[in-house]
Amino acid sequence: MWPRWRAALATAGSRGVLCFGPNRGRMVTYRSPASIVPGFRPADAATALAWLVRSYLRAYGPATPAHFAQWLGASRPWAAEVFDSLAGELAPARVEEAPAWVARGDTRKATAKPSGIRLLPYFDAYVVGGHPRSLLFPGEASKRALARGQAGNFPVLLADGVVGGVWHLRRAGRAVEITAEPFGRLRPAQLDELAFQAERIGAFLESESRLTLGPVNAGGHA
Repeated sequence: MWPRWRAALATAGSRGVLCFGPNRGRMVTYRSPASIVPGFRPADAATALAWLVRSYLRAYGPATPAHFAQWLGASRPWAAEVFDSLAGELAPARVEEAPAWVARGDTRKATAKPSGIRLLPYFDAYVVGGHPRSLLFPGEASKRALARGQAGNFPVLLADGVVGGVWHLRRAGRAVEITAEPFGRLRPAQLDELAFQAERIGAFLESESRLTLGPVNAGGHA
């Protein structure tokens, strides 16, 4: 039932002749990149692909060719060949004793561990691109926040950098009702931060927020 021209969008975008334009209310628009950047010309395939791999690794590395293939929706053998062709631009790393790669020069370690509570929406980039899944979705999270290994199908509660629950939103008149279901008991400070995050969502939606907790923490906050 979609117009036939929609079938050409992906090809036109990947060839550098189409990009997003300014929204018109809730409607999406498209335009030529050359209309935004005078003289724009798409990069050749090899240059563009090298840039894509480096950008991916800076955002999600350390990662493997298989991780990159899943993120891009490409085949694993092709991704392995791409990484091999860029060996001079990549640096080896290890995650849980498994080999992986980072962009060369991007080897500094984080100065602090992830902390705090966050409510991430459907298909948030952090969970969609995050690997290994076993570290990001430990224990109960692997059963309730993944769909056959696919991340993003559930809004997740992030606790200190890992998935520690799911949450749901429902509009009720001028208010939004947020139900959070942590997989384990949250500390008092985490409950306070969860309430703050729910208030932020309400403010963003220009609505009053009402927070309800799942059975594990019921009675701790409302």
